[in-house]
Amino acid sequence: MAFRNLETLEAWLAEYRETGSAGAASARVVVQDGDGGADTGLVTFQLDHASTVVSIQPAAQDATGWVATMEPREDAIALDAPGLLALSAELAAVSELCAFLEQKSKDDTGVDVA
Repeated sequence: MAFRNLETLEAWLAEYRETGSAGAASARVVVQDGDGGADTGLVTFQLDHASTVVSIQPAAQDATGWVATMEPREDAIALDAPGLLALSAELAAVSELCAFLEQKSKDDTGVDVA
């Protein structure tokens, strides 16, 4: 499973929050079980208008590309036009954060050892 160390992800997320981006408060870094007890983290984003958590992580172990995975829902959700618009804004914020993390990965020249 792909990972970055917890400290790196927390620093990147703090930098992202400083940009004042919409939805930045909905993003968190949580502890992720790494191989051999490695200090790894996972970025999550809570969608308020779909009651769904999105995890954002590198596409592969050493990849600079990042992907977002939405957890499955047990129940269907029905949204009116304003609700859909609000959800689309949240998804745009997830996309922006994913792009930010991709750029940080590309810019990172150091070795990130968990």
